[in-house]
Amino acid sequence: MKKIILAFMAVSFLTLNAQAQEQNSTQDFKKWQARIRGIAVIPYESAKIGIIGGDVSLSNTFVPEMDFTYFFTKHFAAELILGTTKHDVKTVGSDISAIGGPTNVNIDLGNVWLLPPTLTLQYHFTPFEEKVFKPYVGAGVNYTIFYNVEDGNTVKNVSYKNNVGYAFQVGFDLMLNETFFINVDAKKLFLKTDVTVDASNLATGLSIPAEVTINPLILGMGLGMKF
Repeated sequence: MKKIILAFMAVSFLTLNAQAQEQNSTQDFKKWQARIRGIAVIPYESAKIGIIGGDVSLSNTFVPEMDFTYFFTKHFAAELILGTTKHDVKTVGSDISAIGGPTNVNIDLGNVWLLPPTLTLQYHFTPFEEKVFKPYVGAGVNYTIFYNVEDGNTVKNVSYKNNVGYAFQVGFDLMLNETFFINVDAKKLFLKTDVTVDASNLATGLSIPAEVTINPLILGMGLGMKF
């Protein structure tokens, strides 16, 4: 996955000079875009949970999001996506019989906020100032910060490790006029985090480690403008 993204970005940057020469030979164009989108965040989660086993479940969420795009040339651009989401978290099918509890139980781990700023390098298939329908693809990286962790009803002090992930993107802009447009966008993030659950309230000294894969699909639609 990492090699694919690096190869995509390397090829893209190698072509920037050629594209810049093409740009210089044409009239000036607006290099910046800003969008406000509503996004649905759908985790495709799984986990390796120590001691109690089972899997993990994160809730879907819908939130507003803002992003900015800068065009190096009429085809190549970089986009920075900013948004934050809150997710309820629980284990599914865990076994706590070793500490006097039931088997096949779901454990409430409370909720956590995710802040995953994501930077992608995009290729736009149609020239910036031409056409109404403007599709694009992109690839890049994100750094996810976990914050405002709230305890659940069963265990206390759940901690999450911030981590780097990768992103792929596809979408299109539908121009309403020379300045405003409708945007539809889909991103797939590949993200893992190490989680530690302090379950000492269930058994003295009990700490439960887990490696959690989140890999959310992010579907967005909104309004943008060029400037």
